[in-house]
Amino acid sequence: MAATPAIRALERAGVACSVHEYDPADGADGHGYGEVAAAALGVDPARVFKTLVTRVDGALTVAVVPVSGSLDLKALAAAAGGRKAAMADPPDAERATGYVLGGISPLGQRKALPTVVDDSALTLDTVLVSAGRRGLQVELSPTDLVRLTRARTAPIARC
Repeated sequence: MAATPAIRALERAGVACSVHEYDPADGADGHGYGEVAAAALGVDPARVFKTLVTRVDGALTVAVVPVSGSLDLKALAAAAGGRKAAMADPPDAERATGYVLGGISPLGQRKALPTVVDDSALTLDTVLVSAGRRGLQVELSPTDLVRLTRARTAPIARC
């Protein structure tokens, strides 16, 4: 398997992690990419986190939330020190991160964007996030995720 920028970033940092591969077409019957990953890997969706690229007061910002919930845009705006948040246009997200939708990782992005991780991650031993392409997840400690992305944590997910 070819190393993605996310996997290379983890290797450079010497972070303990495990990579999980799955067929992204499994269960792709209208579910989101994260839900498909959780189902294909047999993992609790509360442990699988999706990476969403947003705009907070116009600036691209990454939100990392469990696939079992949804992003609270007002909470994200507050956590990022802004007034208004909205989802970024997909081409802007892909261009800034260097990844395609469904494979956007919070790690190893082309341009390091401000990142907010839902604080529920800190209650878990490990979390899974995209490893930089569809069908590939990386499992790591939430503290390593926060440290490597230079994220702040806040309650930004709605169950």
